[in-house]
Amino acid sequence: MPQVWFRPYVWMDYRLALLFTLLIPVILLIWAFVQKSDAIQRLLTIYLRVASLAAFTVYLFIGGLPISFISALMARILIPISLWFWVDLNDEIEYLPKSPLKLMFTSWRWAMTVYSVLGAISLLPFLSCTFSETAFKTPFCAVWREAPLMFKDYFHYNSKPGFLGFLGIIGLVIYVAYLSYFVFVKLGKHGRSATQ
Repeated sequence: MPQVWFRPYVWMDYRLALLFTLLIPVILLIWAFVQKSDAIQRLLTIYLRVASLAAFTVYLFIGGLPISFISALMARILIPISLWFWVDLNDEIEYLPKSPLKLMFTSWRWAMTVYSVLGAISLLPFLSCTFSETAFKTPFCAVWREAPLMFKDYFHYNSKPGFLGFLGIIGLVIYVAYLSYFVFVKLGKHGRSATQ
């Protein structure tokens, strides 16, 4: 299969995603727990729930399911929303005393927002892969599957891609059901308050 010019950028995106969406937030969550910063803990817990869509997307890519492109785009859109949506948590965090934790959290939150917005914009041209039955047979679309397949080789080497894709679909269905419940039930009752 011929190489595409943007392949290094796709791999860089996966590396940045690992850093920004998983490693840094877990470190910040542990730090917030040690410092007993409830507002940052709550926001990071909400963030990790929302960001789980990115994990399901990896499994969808492993399974070779074209819906993974829409799932990836939705993760890039929902993640920054989850970081800024909660009025009560934003106020609590804003009025926290200055500290290294607050500085690191605020810096990460802004960096994550910029990264997600740029990532969503960069994914737009690839949405055409969603509507193609042979999407992953073209280098243009298949390049997005390379890193998830490497992840599979490291962590699920005995599993079939179809089974892992099935797990991704189950995760996606549960995620959509929970998101629908939140939007249509909880949001109407509690608004933009995370403490209800």
